Amino acid sequence: MLTRWLLLGVLGVVLAGCTSTCITNLTPRSAPRSPDGLYTIEAKWSSNQRSIRKDSFTPLIVVGMDFHPMERVPLTTNRWEGVIPVPANQRFVTYRFKFDYLYDSIPRPRKDSRLSASYQLEITD
Repeated sequence: MLTRWLLLGVLGVVLAGCTSTCITNLTPRSAPRSPDGLYTIEAKWSSNQRSIRKDSFTPLIVVGMDFHPMERVPLTTNRWEGVIPVPANQRFVTYRFKFDYLYDSIPRPRKDSRLSASYQLEITD
């Protein structure tokens, strides 16, 4: 009985490791205050899931209840950047990344989404 549970546990770990998706924050932890109040936020998407449709990404920066679109960084395949506004009286901003995409499925493609951990940008004077 113990052998079966151990075998199922190992099988679960192996199968969970088969597809991995990672959203990496490439934005520094702090930035000097910008006169226009706009700050560039950048992320890297990596996944070994082959069924994802590369042309279907809709990446967003989530700040509170606001969503800011991201665009692919030129000459790259997996890096994205966007701009967020930060009020002049605010010293910190907390944000996350949300990637919506399609993946191949039978009988038609399906929607999926990944949400990153929370990150914080400190605005220095």
